[in-house]
Amino acid sequence: MYVRMNMTSKRALILNAKDNVATVTEDVEVGDVIMAALERDLRPVTAVENIPFGFKVALTNLAKDAPVYKYGEPIGKASQPIRKGALVHIHNVEGLRGRGDLARAETAP
Repeated sequence: MYVRMNMTSKRALILNAKDNVATVTEDVEVGDVIMAALERDLRPVTAVENIPFGFKVALTNLAKDAPVYKYGEPIGKASQPIRKGALVHIHNVEGLRGRGDLARAETAP
């Protein structure tokens, strides 16, 4: 799908086709249209809350416990429902990377 970007659109980068979040490349305010780009594919998303530069935006609605994908890999799971266009960060994602407690639980007898 080809979508033309206009001068008032905000920008975000999708790093892998599996990702359900994108990283915004500028500050975003409620109501801004974000053009999330994966190479030439642009996906429009309307921000439902303010999102600071460098943070993640949800590209789809995510149910509680749904995996959050960035880099084509799960980076966590939604700790609550997350709306498309919402800020995705530690307040609504439980991280899964580098969790020694999870590694111990998996190897426990």
